[in-house]
Amino acid sequence: MLIKFLTLILLTVLGFVLSYNPQDINFTINVTTIFFAVSAVFIFLIEPYTEDLSTKSVSGLAIGIVSSAILYLLVQELISFSPIPENYITYIKIISLIILVYSGVSLGIKKGGETEQRLSGKFSNKKSPYRVLILDTSVIIDGRIADVAEVGFINGEIIVPKFIIKELQYIADSGEPIKRVRGRRGLDILKRMQQDISNVSIRITGHDFPKIKEADLKLVELAKKIRGIIITNDHNLNKVADLQGVKVLNLNELSNALKPIVLPGEKINILIAKEGKEDKQGIGYLEDGTMVVVDDAREYIGYQLDVTVTSILQTPTGRMVFSKIRPDDHDDIADMNA
Repeated sequence: MLIKFLTLILLTVLGFVLSYNPQDINFTINVTTIFFAVSAVFIFLIEPYTEDLSTKSVSGLAIGIVSSAILYLLVQELISFSPIPENYITYIKIISLIILVYSGVSLGIKKGGETEQRLSGKFSNKKSPYRVLILDTSVIIDGRIADVAEVGFINGEIIVPKFIIKELQYIADSGEPIKRVRGRRGLDILKRMQQDISNVSIRITGHDFPKIKEADLKLVELAKKIRGIIITNDHNLNKVADLQGVKVLNLNELSNALKPIVLPGEKINILIAKEGKEDKQGIGYLEDGTMVVVDDAREYIGYQLDVTVTSILQTPTGRMVFSKIRPDDHDDIADMNA
């Protein structure tokens, strides 16, 4: 912020020096004010958005500014040969400079972005447009995204909006110990991805939607704006994004897809850890955390049993396996209890 104020002061002084006329102080004041206003608009309103521009757009911006400067020199030469009264020449030069700079900046950014899209489509093997990855709060706190990135299943640039960072900081400063730990964990995960995982690049962007309060809805709007893909493990965000046509990668769905597959009729060995909801049911878990419901196993809590898979139920939150004790195992268990 200090640099911005110093730049504003320098540009204002430049305007004063260029327009200084001891015979017409009012003219000098007017021109200096114009320089101050234009500089303030660019520094505080336009400049913050440049951090979200792509490389091609920034290149287009630079080319636009240079082109504007060259055109301004030509206009200046033409004005010097024109019959325009000298009192109006300075005003005309200032107006010309403002128009040319604005045109150069806007056209440069626009054409730079269009060039990037054309090159992306030309050299891509797929016809679909480039999609950037966007992280939400839940998937950052979860932490598995860092492991997925570290083993190379995702790479390249990943966007984290500032409003997500703000939400993480709010959670990390919470008065509730559990929330505070989760928030700090999320910030640590981001730091790890920035510093220790070389195949991804975390970019913090200033995109925001002040009229929208909920962070999830802001993410959806951002994804629509930049044609991005949201990475999350929030089931509700997944639904909202799907309704609005936004692509979502759900880390929980990825985890479920990678779990070992068991088939009906397959024999598995499992520890009965607790009783089930239904009568006589026992509950156990596979190594990946998948719940296994065993019929008639409530009385065998604490025992390691061989059971036969009868059916598998896929739910939005994961997979459940239903099984029963093998008939010939009842006798073995009875002998163990004897």
